[in-house]
Amino acid sequence: MALGDLMASRFSQSSSLAVVSNHYDECASTHADDDAVDLASQQRDSEAASSSYSNAGAGITTSMAYLPQTIVLCELRHEAFEVSVPTGPSDSGIVSKWRPKDRMKTGYVALVLCLNISVDPPDVIKISPCARMECWIDPFSMVPSKALDTIGKTLNLQYERWQPRARYKVQLDPTVEEVKKVCNTCRKYAKSERVLFHYNGHGVPKPTPNGEIWLFNKSYTQYIPLPVSDLDSWLKTPSIYVFDCSAAGMIVNAFIELHDLNASASSGATRDCILLAACEAHETLPQSPEFPADVFTSCLTTPIKMALRWFCTRSLLHDSLAYSLIDKIPGRQNDRKTLLGELNWIFTAVTDTIAWNVLPHDLFQRLFRQDLLVASLFRNFLLAERIMRSANCSPVSHPMLPPTHQHHMWDAWDMAAEICLSQLPTLVEDPNAEFQPSPFFTEQLMAFEVWLDHGSKEKKPPEQLPIVLQVLLSQCHRFKALVLLGRFLDMGPWAVDLALSVGIFPYVLKLLQTTTPELRHILVFIWTKILALDKSCQVDLVKDGGHTYFIRFLDSLEAYPEQRAMAAFVLAVIVDGHRRGQEACIEAGLIHVCLKHLQGSPPNDGQSEPLFLQWVSLCLGKLWEDFTEAQIMGLQADAPGIYVPLLSEPQPEVRASAVFALGTLLDVGSDAFRDGARGDDDCDDDEKAKAENSIIRSILSVASDGSPLVRAEVAVALGRFAFGHRQHLKSIAASYWKPQTSSVLNSLPSLAHIKGGGSGYTTTNQYMPHPSIVASQIGPLTRVGSDTASLVREGRVSTSSPLAGTGIMHGSPLSDDSSQHSDPGILNDVISNGVVHHSRPIPLDNAMYSQCVLAMLTLARDPSPRIASLGRRVLSIIGIEQVVAKPGNSTGSSARPVKATTSSPAPTLAGLARSSSWFDMNAGHLPSTFRTPPVSPPRPSYLTGMRRVCSLEFRPHLMSSPDSGLADPLLGSAVASGGSEHSLLPQSTVYNWSSGHFSKPLLTATDDSEEILIRREEREKFALEHISKCQHSSVGKLNNQIAGWDTKFEAGTKAALLQPFSPIVIAADDNERIRVWNYEEAALLNGFDNHDFAEKGISKLCLVNELDDSLLLVGSCDGNIRIWKDYSVRGKQKLVTAFPSICHKPGSRSFNAVIDWQQQSGYLYASGEVSSVMVWDLEKEQLINSIPTSSDCSVSSLSASQVHGGQFAAGFVDGSVRLYDVRTPEMPVCTMRPHIQKVERVVGIGFQPGLDPAKIVSASQAGDIQFLDIRNQRDAYLTINAHRGSLTALAVHKHAPIIASGSAKQIIKVFSLEGVQLGTIRYYSTFMAQKIGSVGCLTFHPYQLLLASGAADAYVSIWADDNTQAR
Repeated sequence: MALGDLMASRFSQSSSLAVVSNHYDECASTHADDDAVDLASQQRDSEAASSSYSNAGAGITTSMAYLPQTIVLCELRHEAFEVSVPTGPSDSGIVSKWRPKDRMKTGYVALVLCLNISVDPPDVIKISPCARMECWIDPFSMVPSKALDTIGKTLNLQYERWQPRARYKVQLDPTVEEVKKVCNTCRKYAKSERVLFHYNGHGVPKPTPNGEIWLFNKSYTQYIPLPVSDLDSWLKTPSIYVFDCSAAGMIVNAFIELHDLNASASSGATRDCILLAACEAHETLPQSPEFPADVFTSCLTTPIKMALRWFCTRSLLHDSLAYSLIDKIPGRQNDRKTLLGELNWIFTAVTDTIAWNVLPHDLFQRLFRQDLLVASLFRNFLLAERIMRSANCSPVSHPMLPPTHQHHMWDAWDMAAEICLSQLPTLVEDPNAEFQPSPFFTEQLMAFEVWLDHGSKEKKPPEQLPIVLQVLLSQCHRFKALVLLGRFLDMGPWAVDLALSVGIFPYVLKLLQTTTPELRHILVFIWTKILALDKSCQVDLVKDGGHTYFIRFLDSLEAYPEQRAMAAFVLAVIVDGHRRGQEACIEAGLIHVCLKHLQGSPPNDGQSEPLFLQWVSLCLGKLWEDFTEAQIMGLQADAPGIYVPLLSEPQPEVRASAVFALGTLLDVGSDAFRDGARGDDDCDDDEKAKAENSIIRSILSVASDGSPLVRAEVAVALGRFAFGHRQHLKSIAASYWKPQTSSVLNSLPSLAHIKGGGSGYTTTNQYMPHPSIVASQIGPLTRVGSDTASLVREGRVSTSSPLAGTGIMHGSPLSDDSSQHSDPGILNDVISNGVVHHSRPIPLDNAMYSQCVLAMLTLARDPSPRIASLGRRVLSIIGIEQVVAKPGNSTGSSARPVKATTSSPAPTLAGLARSSSWFDMNAGHLPSTFRTPPVSPPRPSYLTGMRRVCSLEFRPHLMSSPDSGLADPLLGSAVASGGSEHSLLPQSTVYNWSSGHFSKPLLTATDDSEEILIRREEREKFALEHISKCQHSSVGKLNNQIAGWDTKFEAGTKAALLQPFSPIVIAADDNERIRVWNYEEAALLNGFDNHDFAEKGISKLCLVNELDDSLLLVGSCDGNIRIWKDYSVRGKQKLVTAFPSICHKPGSRSFNAVIDWQQQSGYLYASGEVSSVMVWDLEKEQLINSIPTSSDCSVSSLSASQVHGGQFAAGFVDGSVRLYDVRTPEMPVCTMRPHIQKVERVVGIGFQPGLDPAKIVSASQAGDIQFLDIRNQRDAYLTINAHRGSLTALAVHKHAPIIASGSAKQIIKVFSLEGVQLGTIRYYSTFMAQKIGSVGCLTFHPYQLLLASGAADAYVSIWADDNTQAR
């Protein structure tokens, strides 16, 4: 199967896995637009469900609503967002080791031949017949002088085949002086290149034990020794020596000793010196006539001829093939379509493979990839070792190689040689006969494929990898080789590193110049894998013009969107921080191509694959990041407008990438055009200001997105904006701090809008999908002194104090009349900074700056710690450093906010606090009267301090007077703007994080999917069995306490949860401490704090994905949602995601949020002291609807239907009950007022057990429980007066016909659905006179008859019916 098809099937398969059908008609219609419902699985699941429920009675067809198939929050982005992010392509470190450190070239070659033909050296006794051939020439076939000359020329030619561009110097029977001269000449002209010294000593004595080789005197009457130390000093380094003589190992030993001595003397400087010697120190060269006399040189320089002649003597072809035919092999060595070319190709593949499998990787790189001539000589050296060992001779090298003469790849070579040679007689006789290629490469590819099917990182690497590299050279095998290579690279970064270390890079780089259409998909895939590991390849790609290949592919519509996403990724890496790459891609029209595809993809079109949109956005973001020319081109092409629809895409990754691209469009380079004098380019700057305005509007529209990934990018973008506009933003912040008169208030555009109740923001809201998210009025400014912490710690803050128990002072610390005589210089400063009266145009209106500051504050108190820290960094850019308040030990009374009494319209910013350093300086000078702005009611703030981040010189003599201007530190011009401040900018992580996707296997499903399915089936089976039991067993009294647990919560247990498939109970208190307990083993498994903010209060605990790896959803009273995984393992809990579920108006915070989770739809419902119910889709991590409650009262209780996805009931403070459906968000499905005896808030609400979606149970604080049927909206069909005026909790079992209610008097009552009281549970006080407190929470086990209760005494009990064994 072609890799393109394999990728297509894999991607289509993965998308069908990811899109989870909802398996019920009611929800299908709501999701028809977004999700393709998998009909086959829907049918299968419903069949399974009805068979499981066939005995359920009542004639109702059971659906799978009980066992929802939806799984949420299990994407890559949820792995460890808070802790770290997957790294993107690396451009340094271990991954670049594959790249040869520095390519070398052998530039000069000295060939020294000491043959002295016809005179044998004294220490050699020759046999008869004896080996005579030198360079395949018989020296006795001609006159000695001519023979010597011919041999020298032939050796020169043989070497030239391996390195044609080198300069050759041949010395025939030379003297020491001649050798010295040639060595010095070679080194002089080679400069830093390598020099090869080849020595043939067949006509001189063996080297001496001292490491001397022999040369001649001028008259050839004496042998003259040449110490290798002299030779080394002439040739220096880098060098390579070939010694073809008997006892050549002695020279190698002498060299090694010399180098060790030099290394110890010269502080360990290693010399790049390579040695190849024909035999060991004690060995003599073979003299058998079957070998040439220079068998070592023949192996090194004519390996094919030598290998075939040697093979022939050992082959079955021995009799039928004459030696002379081997010299007539047709073809050229560099033409792979000829017999000789193919033999050479196979030989190269075999020797490369042996070397790669036997040598350490760094040695392989040095010997086989750094220098072409050295690589050829070492390949041929492997052959020399094989042939000469058969003659009891062992060639030696330095660096030393392990033995390779018996490697099994030689068998493959022998077979290939035999097949080629068997054709030789025919080809020689008939020049027109067709040559049949060897099956060698086909077989090796098959072996590689077998390894791919069974291999892994833990197993031995595939030995055929170097052969795959060689196969890329052949057109007929290339496609299959690339497909297999792609499969290998997909196994992980280790595989990419292996392939690069083999030397794949130049081959795939060269292939980008081909135009073969079928190779495009696989080449893009391979480059994706390479660049996901190593970013440094961007330079090579741009240098070779490779970027145009990927731009063309990105623009082609034939490819799958996932494959085009890969091309966008490759281009993103090319332009990432690489100016030459950015310029080259702009010249090639990348901006136009990307924007065309972003603009041209209608919703639900095949081309709008999220991965494609994500990477086109990231590619553009990287293209114009810190590159003004590209930013201008993007703005001219209306990029901000094109990105607006992407901000509401269902995939958080797409939204985050769009925000990233918009954020990098903002120029942070210089403040000159904003804050300095401007010249004739006002027009351009006005255009730029309009563009920035629209960009910031778009970014603010997703400032309250449900995904931390998106909000992180919003924070980064706001940081870039704040850096460029910091003077204006500081001025705006200062104007809120400064005591203002009404006239000044009206003169500020931003404040005039605010005073007008938000009327000035009507234009803004049309940009925003959810107006409630965006600031429509600025809330009160809060200030904090350094002395407030101690007040809170003591817990004795009086309610008359303006500090009001929260450690916050509202309004200005100056007296009311201080504004009339504040320092006029400060006011001038404000004016000159362009807040009150601009002498030059301001880029953006102040209303927009106000919204930006508000968004920054919201981010600074985000429930996700990582976003909050980013938000704080952004605030520090505009001169505000805010500190998150740690919970103080304040008493209950002092923690309540105070009503403000004055009604001055001072505009303030929620959560801002005055510099503590100011208070330090003014200790004892605080005026006695404070202006407290209208707050209804004032709230505790997350921020207890704000300091200037840049060190400013305060002027004590100014500051000591109470009427000094407060805005001065904010407006001080002492801030040095420059490159150093760029480090303050929060860094985007979405690009690096997204790049991690391509490092993971893309063609194969993960191995653990089968285990997950098996576990899920087991859990479904367990659940269905227990549901059936619950529906049919008779319900007992539930007064048998099987477990009890003292949680040691100071504030009592406020929420509890029983896990469905393990004996675990999770409890939480009002301080949001969460503890997990195994009630069978009575063991505490884990305990942790939900967050570190001062404001505490738990709303609800829910389990998400309970049939799979369940996640713990913790809802706080302020509406913040945090979702944890691994929560039952001590210290291992990880925050999966966090978001504020209720979008408050600025200046107001809810403390009575109510939430509920609906697994089958993937919806989270949240409401509280707001006029709507927020519907969050956790799959999309997006607010998909804000349903108006149609009531003046706030919601006090929420319950999601187990049968109808998208349907939920709400109970209100005024006792009314409403049913809603997301399909008709305009109005409730029905409204009822069942609690009419005494109108009090609805404490608990729930859908009745069973499959009737129309019946609801509602419990009021007054003590009555009403059973409602929405088909009869007039009144309840059953009323139970359970507790008189003290009902605090209600629990409705999901499947058993039973409900439970708890009271403030610590009594729990259990009722059947017919209203019969089944039992009463009382908490008896112990002999310790235990305090009787109200029942804080009640919860049933999802599939068993177990009830968990928590109370104000921090004791959690688990109750079962009488026949259950107590634990």
